[in-house]
Amino acid sequence: MNQAGVSMTEQGVLRLTGVLDYRSGPALRKQGAVLIAACKGPQVVLDCSAVSHSSSVGLSLLLGFLRDITGAGKFCELRGLPQHMREIAEVYDLDQVLADF
Repeated sequence: MNQAGVSMTEQGVLRLTGVLDYRSGPALRKQGAVLIAACKGPQVVLDCSAVSHSSSVGLSLLLGFLRDITGAGKFCELRGLPQHMREIAEVYDLDQVLADF
């Protein structure tokens, strides 16, 4: 199983990796909030291209990060959202919400 992680690969770019599920979600949520607060610029990029698998918890994680980013008055860009996460978003009618970022 791939270990999950969130890291700032460069200023303002957070990269999610591995499996996003109920086991990894709570720790990633806390780590991501700290990293988002450390972003200095007007925009934060959430790069999901290295997510190997996600349950609905991964989608909830993204929504929490989006809330943190917009709450900090920053713009958000979502990159590399895997197809399986897009399909989960469609089930919950959140595909348009994510498309706006």
